[in-house]
Amino acid sequence: LVSSKVLFVFAFQTGHTTGPSLNNDKLYKFAYSAEVYVDRVKASLQKSAGYRISSGVDVNLLWRNPDNDDDQLVKITIKDVQVENVNERPAAKNIFKGKSTEKIIGKDYLEALQRPIVVELVRGKVKTFYSYQNEPSFTQNIKRGLASLFQLQLHSGSSREVDISGKCNTTYHVRQDQVTKIKDLDSCEIEKKRFTSHNRILDVGTKGTSATVYVLEDSFIKSIKAEENFVFVLNYRRKTGAKIISKQRLELKSVQAGMGLIAAKQVTGVIKTLDPNYVAMPLEAEPVKSECKKCPSLSEHWQSIREHMHPDKLSKPEAAKSFLSFIQNIRKATKEEILKIIRSENKEFLPQVVDAVTSAQTPESLEAILEFLDFKDASTFILQERFLYACGFASHPSEMLLKSLTEKFKGDVASEEIRETLVIVMGALIRKLCDREGCKLPAVVEAKRLILNRLEKANKDDNVKMYLLALKNALLPEAIPVLLKYAESGEGPISSLAATALQRYDPSFLTKEVKETMNRIYHQTRKVHEKTVRTTAAAIILNSNPSYMEVKNILLSIGELPMEMNKYMLSMIQDILHFEMPASKTVRQVLKDMRAHNYDRFSKMGSSSAYTGYITRGPDVSSTYSLDILYSGSGILRRSNVNIHIFDRNAELHAIQVVIEAQGLESIIAATPDEGEENLDSFAGMSAILFNFQLRPVTFFQGYGDLMSKMLSATGDPMNVVKGLVLLTDFLQEIQLQSGPTASAEFMGGLAIDISGGMEFSLWYRESKTSVKNRVAVFVAGNTEVDSFFVKTGMETTLEAETSLDFISTVQFSQYPFLVCMQMDRVGSPFRTHMTKYESLPSGRRYTARRGKAATLAGNEYPLHQENSNMCKKVFGTKSDSAGGWF
Repeated sequence: LVSSKVLFVFAFQTGHTTGPSLNNDKLYKFAYSAEVYVDRVKASLQKSAGYRISSGVDVNLLWRNPDNDDDQLVKITIKDVQVENVNERPAAKNIFKGKSTEKIIGKDYLEALQRPIVVELVRGKVKTFYSYQNEPSFTQNIKRGLASLFQLQLHSGSSREVDISGKCNTTYHVRQDQVTKIKDLDSCEIEKKRFTSHNRILDVGTKGTSATVYVLEDSFIKSIKAEENFVFVLNYRRKTGAKIISKQRLELKSVQAGMGLIAAKQVTGVIKTLDPNYVAMPLEAEPVKSECKKCPSLSEHWQSIREHMHPDKLSKPEAAKSFLSFIQNIRKATKEEILKIIRSENKEFLPQVVDAVTSAQTPESLEAILEFLDFKDASTFILQERFLYACGFASHPSEMLLKSLTEKFKGDVASEEIRETLVIVMGALIRKLCDREGCKLPAVVEAKRLILNRLEKANKDDNVKMYLLALKNALLPEAIPVLLKYAESGEGPISSLAATALQRYDPSFLTKEVKETMNRIYHQTRKVHEKTVRTTAAAIILNSNPSYMEVKNILLSIGELPMEMNKYMLSMIQDILHFEMPASKTVRQVLKDMRAHNYDRFSKMGSSSAYTGYITRGPDVSSTYSLDILYSGSGILRRSNVNIHIFDRNAELHAIQVVIEAQGLESIIAATPDEGEENLDSFAGMSAILFNFQLRPVTFFQGYGDLMSKMLSATGDPMNVVKGLVLLTDFLQEIQLQSGPTASAEFMGGLAIDISGGMEFSLWYRESKTSVKNRVAVFVAGNTEVDSFFVKTGMETTLEAETSLDFISTVQFSQYPFLVCMQMDRVGSPFRTHMTKYESLPSGRRYTARRGKAATLAGNEYPLHQENSNMCKKVFGTKSDSAGGWF
């Protein structure tokens, strides 16, 4: 049946150089099918959601260029269209059962789909695609997908090729009777909506492949098979993910006598003769807008979820779930619709509305919230703060957002705390935009210049701290010399803040100059420094590929330091060894020297400590906790530091840091301050980092008078550091499938969080207690969908969890060494996953398949070093009921 005059006469035949050629007066009849499957990544296709469009396809040659045999005009007609399930289903679960193709697709759309297209092929590539102008986009795209299959090259090699997917890098492999076309989907230039989360760990991993195989028989095409695979997985839980598979098949069934060629010298003449209504169009897909006919308005949606957003329910998964669905609806809303809700809501719910509107990150939502908030009005402090924190957590901030905040900062701001938060958030946005190669954007350049210039001119300590906090978020390489200056020559809190800012930089940025300065600070070669600054300097040295001599000098210093600092540094060295940190190899080498490693040095008494351990170790991500606590020689807390890091093979996320610092409290118990700390003001406060974002620090008290008033009016209640809703994972990718439909993958993860901390102090029982409470609930929702306008198929997947993590340190300082007990506990955590596969028609007919899983992760008291366990037994063995209160 298939002879040398039948289908395409290929390039290796006389007269043709690179492309196929149709024979005159023939009609080629093909069977065509396009299938889509949506399912979990490792699931077999037999139970996937999806559908199949099948049809006949007629192909015939209309015209051949008399001067060039490789320039041909081909007519392609789709006929006898059928729509069905991709897998066999019982009648009750078949949404297409009893419906004709005309009913499913719609009469007008079916007619449009079956109108012929004309393609000009030049040397095997589609030069021009002709169709009718006013046809629906989705039918045009199905035809574009079919036309793209006829694009073929008969020699091995790579080129940039335009087809329905856009302009893509394409590679051909020719081997005997087979041609394989590989398309690099990452290289395709096409307008599609896409955004990703800022941090890789919180993001979604993606992979896309496309291959088309042309099988030849006796040097001719027998069939074409094309397949595209798209895989999406949550980086922090790779079990949660989805795949989309799109398949096309074109098979020659018969060859019949066809109509003769149209005589003309130019293509335009042929098109005019054939049908003057034909119009040349791009081969790449055009956008398809799918309208939702029964979707609730933004106000209706808000009313349906409002009760879950009450402040008392914010640490529940339902709050995070409602937050995500609200963001999705805000992203489709106008500025006026958003403002209507903001202006009509009461003060209990408004902060949560502000969280969601800001997290939506659309031009309309930004305009609405900026129009509503008045930074000259101090009475809306809470809303301004929630807006700014949501900006700091933004998953894909725009230049316009940074520009707007810079303008607000330059203008009148009623609250000094809001002014401070503004510049701290600007620092976070600078880093996020720079990480996405936006460091040279005008708004970024201006914000950087403003922060650095104003820091240089700042006279007041509070202003200096404000700009240093901004730099702690921005992590600009050009800010390192400025931070070094303040770390070495600044006083107390300023020096400490500059040092902790340097600690956040990747070790690759810590130059020889940085390490020299840190060594001078630690060893106090130019001036006396506080313990907090010295220990931070030591941590920076030990975390940035320290030399043998640097480690040796630090070890030799132990024994010559203030008493509690001796114990702290010893604990830090032991932690490096037990946790096998990068510096452990060098430390072990130094410890072979008995001058550095001897009983006198390693038997120092004290209660300060540093410890690191694993929370989880998994195949996808692992997480660690570290607790370090530094006391003054009189037994009063100087600094407690709780950190949680999450990491995989390629990235790290500083999930939580809560630091409580205190100073100048020795006078309360008539104790002697340590060296270099004799003139410090009484102060206690808390600072937090949440998902790489440094928040504005909170002050418990400042100065002796404030300390006394807090002591007398103490309630013992913890002070809130951060409470609200945070958008963690924010991923959207629209995909143009080669067969014509549009697909999308959207994953969103929301966090409802409540972090509080406090210090209690009892002079009567000579006991103090520091506590940090973290309450969190997480909800992640993924929806992977293929939308063919007349049918949708996809998979929704969710996971939710809630937990509480508490850190408490109790100190009894009635004797020396004083007793210290540190506890870190996690309560039992419910964990649930759900998956729903679906197929639906616009009429409302729908098929769904569901499955779910629930478990409780057992609570845990995280182990610290043995010394701590022994001390806790003593503390709780001798402890009487004490009525503690604030300092």
